[in-house]
Amino acid sequence: MAIDGNEIARRLRQARDEAGINQQQAADAIGVHRTAITQMEAGNRAVSTLELTRLASLYGQTVTWFLSEKNPEEEDVIVALHRAVPGLENAPDSKRQINRSVALCREGVSLEGVLGYPSRKGPPTYSEPLPSTPWDTIAQGQRVAEGERRRLDLGVRPITDLVNLIAEQGIWACGADLPDKMSGLFLHHASIGLVVLVNNSHARARRRFSYAHEYAHALLDRDRPVTVTSADNAAELIEKRANAFAAAFLLPREGVAEVLAALDKGQPSRADETVFDAATGGHFDAQSRQAPRSQRITYQDAATLAHRFGVSYQAAVYRLLSLRHVSRAESDELLKREAVGKDFLEALGMFEDLEGKEGKSLMDRELRSQVTRLAIEAYRREEISRGRLLDLGKQLGIPGPKLVALAEAARSE
Repeated sequence: MAIDGNEIARRLRQARDEAGINQQQAADAIGVHRTAITQMEAGNRAVSTLELTRLASLYGQTVTWFLSEKNPEEEDVIVALHRAVPGLENAPDSKRQINRSVALCREGVSLEGVLGYPSRKGPPTYSEPLPSTPWDTIAQGQRVAEGERRRLDLGVRPITDLVNLIAEQGIWACGADLPDKMSGLFLHHASIGLVVLVNNSHARARRRFSYAHEYAHALLDRDRPVTVTSADNAAELIEKRANAFAAAFLLPREGVAEVLAALDKGQPSRADETVFDAATGGHFDAQSRQAPRSQRITYQDAATLAHRFGVSYQAAVYRLLSLRHVSRAESDELLKREAVGKDFLEALGMFEDLEGKEGKSLMDRELRSQVTRLAIEAYRREEISRGRLLDLGKQLGIPGPKLVALAEAARSE
């Protein structure tokens, strides 16, 4: 049964409200009078295909979202998100970004269905009880991180492309312009699968940590449709657990020890050895001492470790403390020297690797790349029309003629 006009009208109102756009702005964007928008949303005026396409693009939705039949018992992921983040209505740019990202994920799921791909299952779920103490949170986070590194056969090496790794696990992942206090989101919904969004305005090293943090929610907290990571809920134990996971996942214990050994650091100040003497049946002892202060971990070492594993200077220091390579007093001193550590990296041309910001064109590159590949493949197999491809081009931010030319080239192979 086709969807009726009243339901389309309701969705038009919902999409506009969620995008933070008033009726006059919507009317100006598509070239009609404001009263036309009012009539469309009241169900008193039909909306043309062209108008619906333009409004969908403006609101960060897909045309399919307005026209497809939906299970009334299935809560829309955007509605669930707005309930989880009450202040989101005051951040219209963020709402548009989130809506657009969710729309792209919906398109991706739809295209995978058209192509006959199996449903995304995502990475395995780790069954851990809800932590009851801070100690539980750290132990669980570290244990799952070590298990996931083993599963992915990462060894002790740094993860060079974390976004791609997450995407390879069946999770849509991208950056978005989130409110300042939010570092990331994890979404789980039947219509989009598993989605990780990270605040694109944060520095590169912090974004990497946020991606790992949200990945922890995908592994441990998949029963929740929305998990928000912000300054407001930082004290929650599942958030602390995700932080412990991220630290251990990005900075593996053996990897940190390996870097310190290469720097000739992290060794005991004194080493004692006892060897059995075959001739006498006794033994002899030997002792070595490191040069005074030679094993002290400095700001240079912390900065080198941060750059090696692509994390912030602070994250590196706290990981050194967690692994007991430094004392609390030593970590406090290292944190005081953070500015010097950053100067050290800048002098070596390494600062931008950690602190650089991501351009708009790169923040959702992996997600757009995945959906673009699916769209071209679906067109190549003649599963979608040229018109559908042009509609997808608008969602992807790719000029229609360019996308069609790429798809035609694939079809001719």
